[in-house]
Amino acid sequence: MMLHELQPHTPRIYSKPRVGRSGKRGTTSGRGQKGQKARAGRRIRPAIRDYIQRIPKLRGHRNVKRAVKMPVVNIDDLEKRSEEIITAATFGSVVKILGMGTLTRKITVVGLPVSKSARAAIEKAGGKITKT
Repeated sequence: MMLHELQPHTPRIYSKPRVGRSGKRGTTSGRGQKGQKARAGRRIRPAIRDYIQRIPKLRGHRNVKRAVKMPVVNIDDLEKRSEEIITAATFGSVVKILGMGTLTRKITVVGLPVSKSARAAIEKAGGKITKT
């Protein structure tokens, strides 16, 4: 037996089509004229590529944390209230206490952010500020 006489165990049932070699359909073999679809090894570009190109390129950091803007309350507002212990539940959410106005009575601020001027005014009136 010679090399050119070797045969596969299961011969091919059908012959592989050979496109573009004249014959019944001429030179183009049913592919039409020129263009991407007439070329060998053609691949259609996925439609998502066009959408990706339309999106503007974003540069820089996108995970920058921004400071949370919380509502503010002045000392004058605390003077008008009757409570002696001020918490987040007093206002329904976390608020920052600022030092505009005057305070004449003792109050205790629990777990709220307080500015330096408000801290000085509260401590001057005999009140105190606690973290929890």
